Amino acid sequence: MTIHQTLIQTPLGEMVACAIDEGICLLEFTDRKNIEKQFKSLSNNLNCEIVEKDHHHFKQLEQELKEYFEGRRKTFDVPLHIIGTEFQQKVWQLLREIPSGEIRTYKQQAEILGNLKAIRAVGTANGINKIAILIPCHRVIGSNGELIGYAGGIWRKQKLLELEKAILF
Repeated sequence: MTIHQTLIQTPLGEMVACAIDEGICLLEFTDRKNIEKQFKSLSNNLNCEIVEKDHHHFKQLEQELKEYFEGRRKTFDVPLHIIGTEFQQKVWQLLREIPSGEIRTYKQQAEILGNLKAIRAVGTANGINKIAILIPCHRVIGSNGELIGYAGGIWRKQKLLELEKAILF
């Protein structure tokens, strides 16, 4: 098995996507901090090599991202292959449950998980999410209302939140 990789152009910059037959396993901005660490982790977890090669999931991903950035899509249907610990999986599932146009705090996420002491762990799980936008870690903010903790850049987090608030359908 190999991990297929491609580049996707978006209004907020170039993104890299990786897929296996089960689904998209990475979607990140190419200038994301620690991107090489993300690739290495993905390759190690799946025990296979990442190669630049087309995959049938990429066409659907590109179409759905295009619709999202045009304000015509709130949710994504492309299959995902999410790799992480049980706790990380729970955090990432909670992220997917935050409706487009809404935000939560790290504290609220920890409370929903039933462990208020897990605020930092929630933040760490958000930070190592390998599937930007589709698993919307950009929808989580600091308890003081500040936009913090987005590896793709705070300016992108702001733009994504603005885009989602503008979608009126």
